[in-house]
Amino acid sequence: MSNTFHFLLADLITSPTPKQNFDLYTYEFSLGTLYGTYIIIPGRKINIKQDLWIDQSINLKRSIFTAERNVSIFGRLSGLLDHNGPIVIGGINTNAIPQDVFEELLEKFPNTYELNRYAEARVHTILSQYLDGMKDAQGRYETYLNKKSALTHTTKIDLDEIKKLEIEKYILIRDLISDALSTKQDWPEGDWQKLMSSFLLLLFPKYIKVLENVTIYDYYSNPPNKTDRYLDIALVDSNGNLDVIEIKKPFENKILRKSLYRSNSIPTSELSGSIMQAEKYLFHLSKWGVKGEEILTKKYAPELPSGMKIKISNPKAIIIVGRDQIKGSNMTGSQLLDFEIIKRKYANMMDIITYDDLLRRLNNTIAALGM
Repeated sequence: MSNTFHFLLADLITSPTPKQNFDLYTYEFSLGTLYGTYIIIPGRKINIKQDLWIDQSINLKRSIFTAERNVSIFGRLSGLLDHNGPIVIGGINTNAIPQDVFEELLEKFPNTYELNRYAEARVHTILSQYLDGMKDAQGRYETYLNKKSALTHTTKIDLDEIKKLEIEKYILIRDLISDALSTKQDWPEGDWQKLMSSFLLLLFPKYIKVLENVTIYDYYSNPPNKTDRYLDIALVDSNGNLDVIEIKKPFENKILRKSLYRSNSIPTSELSGSIMQAEKYLFHLSKWGVKGEEILTKKYAPELPSGMKIKISNPKAIIIVGRDQIKGSNMTGSQLLDFEIIKRKYANMMDIITYDDLLRRLNNTIAALGM
């Protein structure tokens, strides 16, 4: 049955006799054993490193183990785990994946049609960077540039026209982000970083330069040696101060966990990991201090205004991550409150922004400029 199950001769319930008529013989293998309310399936039998514990209330059928195109469901799940403890599905075990969550996973596991559409979308994503794509946004951008150029060559300053250009600028950015959120969900993180970095200076006007793939030194992880760490993107403000920005993919369900802890929503491992990563970057930058300022200033001098020095003085971080959605719905008032509390906890050192929050900020800016 597909490539999901892996049995040995010893797993046969009844071995064939030496003179067995195989036309009448049925191969029956032992899959698991019953322990309490759980059926325990050794990982070897489904070709994963962990044993599988599955509550006996769950009806065992092929679709639980194998998805379209003979993809092993537990094989994919096992590959995401970094431990060898059992995978527990349903039942009363405190470490179990709840049955309703597992059933939701099965429903959302891509079928053949979705896999084909994903392949087509991936091809379209690549080609759209070179062929016609996002025509409305591109047209708006060209109009913006033409108006800006015309305004630059006039001696009379028209403040109303400047205001209109500012509105056009933010509408352009909003539409580009909205379009990408609707049609580019399969983009890898690197492509999202490229998209967002193209207008970070417009989104955050205090900064004058975007630096990519910045190497910083870590003297604490492996003393007395130094370890190279890499910032995907750093920002330099008009005074030379260096800050960090982390741009993640806009997945849903990556901000707050679906389950509550004592009636409170808590951050997902993805959000906690992003915060921890940013904190460590800020730590290493601060410890690098004056020496780091000298090294970075020397390296990036050709890209900065003449005489400007990079400063590492109480650096901050910006994290752009996830959507304001859980299980396909917008966050409730209670969830938004818990998320706001999480953001305020780190407000002195970083700004945590979702893509939906970014769109709201842009819409509010557009509305305020249009008043």
